[in-house]
Amino acid sequence: MVVLMDLFTQNEQQAVAGVAPLAVRMRPSTLDEFVGQEHFLGPGKLLRRMLQADRLSSAIFYGPPGTGKTTLAHIIAQMTHAAFEELNAASAGVKEVRTILEQARARLTVERRRTILFVDELHRFNKAQQDVLLDDVEKGVVIFIGATTENPFFYVNTPLVSRSQIFHFETLTTDHIRHLMQRALDTPQRGFGDYNITITPEALDHLVRRADGDARRALTALEVAVHSQLANALSPGQGLVPVRTSSADHVTTPTIAIDLAVAQESIQQKAIRYDKLGDEHYDAASALIKSMRGSDPDAAVYWLARMLDAGEDPRFIARRIAICAAEDIGNADPMALVLASAAFQITLQVGLSECQLPLAQAAIYLACAPKSNASAQAIWQASSEVREGLTIPVPKHLRDAHYSGAQRLGHGSDYQYAHDSADGYVEQDYLGVERQYYQPTDRGHEKIMKLYLDKLRQKP
Repeated sequence: MVVLMDLFTQNEQQAVAGVAPLAVRMRPSTLDEFVGQEHFLGPGKLLRRMLQADRLSSAIFYGPPGTGKTTLAHIIAQMTHAAFEELNAASAGVKEVRTILEQARARLTVERRRTILFVDELHRFNKAQQDVLLDDVEKGVVIFIGATTENPFFYVNTPLVSRSQIFHFETLTTDHIRHLMQRALDTPQRGFGDYNITITPEALDHLVRRADGDARRALTALEVAVHSQLANALSPGQGLVPVRTSSADHVTTPTIAIDLAVAQESIQQKAIRYDKLGDEHYDAASALIKSMRGSDPDAAVYWLARMLDAGEDPRFIARRIAICAAEDIGNADPMALVLASAAFQITLQVGLSECQLPLAQAAIYLACAPKSNASAQAIWQASSEVREGLTIPVPKHLRDAHYSGAQRLGHGSDYQYAHDSADGYVEQDYLGVERQYYQPTDRGHEKIMKLYLDKLRQKP
């Protein structure tokens, strides 16, 4: 029965491999073939050292799609002396997890052999499913590896995160993608090395650029381009020429030419990576604000376009712009807040897509305006003292005097009306203690305000 099962498994794997997409066939099988993530897989880096020493601890692989998380897990499966079990969180439940953990305990007891449990799409595990892992991960019964496109600090239980090394996978560069595509073109059997393919530099550049750092997307587009042109090159009824499965096969293929037009047809408009409730939402908003604060209008308008094209609520963007106007520009250019307020109102009135125009105008204006956070610092300091310091009573001469009996209490009796002075100012205590929360800068309109305040304070 075991022999029959093994034969069935081998036949099943061969059948799947025969129809597997190019991205699956071209998966690297060793660390040396792996492309990207040099910051932790380069020579001498942490994860490479751990794998080469077969001393892997529990880990979470976190990053965008197509950056090699699952591929690296399969490489680990081939490198390690531990047993390797794999689950997909989208289809597995607590029962499957418990079964694997029980088998891991038995394996450790009988064979003195540890188990690596790889959970793909970890963010799809709910809290109860994640909690099932904790005890055996803590005791070292299993070495846990989770892969997720979502920030583990948001989607994974804190105890599980604290027991795991976090490896952040970065988007692949254009050089990485180009290397992977060229490898697929040159590699026989698994790739297209058995085919007579010519691809123009412009076509390759287009595919690389549109892949947007996603290796799977790039290889899928290349496969579409090759097979679409191969189908056009064959005579009616001839059928597609199969990929060679052994050196004994002899396959004659026509020349397959891939130019820019073919490349454009083979990869559609890129899907913008953006999660309105996750990292991309907060990171893009942060980048927009910091670009306006940093006086970079080009970066500001890019992040604005990125958010709008991804379907972000324009009202959220308008609120961020208004807050930036008050916090980062303030009185250095009071018109910034006026323009931000106008952009917010117009956004409410006209909606998408026209609201991109006032939002862009406001974002660019804020980026080009002089900067001061003196107003923000003033309210933050005052609020801190209100919460943490002694309560300052309102001076008697400032208290409300518009009610019967106020005069008997001495409220408002010594107040001096500023407009009774020729220049609209009288020296008077308005707080009861010495404080200076607002410290204007020498930038923009705030410079004028500073000169005015300095002049008043210098009066005898």
